[in-house]
Amino acid sequence: MWYEILPGMAIMAVCLTIPGLSTVYMHRWCNGGKEKRIARYPYQWTLMERDRRLSGVNKYYVSKGLENID
Repeated sequence: MWYEILPGMAIMAVCLTIPGLSTVYMHRWCNGGKEKRIARYPYQWTLMERDRRLSGVNKYYVSKGLENID
């Protein structure tokens, strides 16, 4: 019957979901709990470079608030 395909579809869905979720969690773990930033446009790249320069440790994902910038 039609319901015999459900276990196979569930297994396929889990196998296709695992790589995407594991990538998100690996990026959070490597970047100090923040999502990975992607610069698709030149303006986004300049913002990432600004954050890298202002962080003081040459990493764009280590952020400082406005009160901590000298």
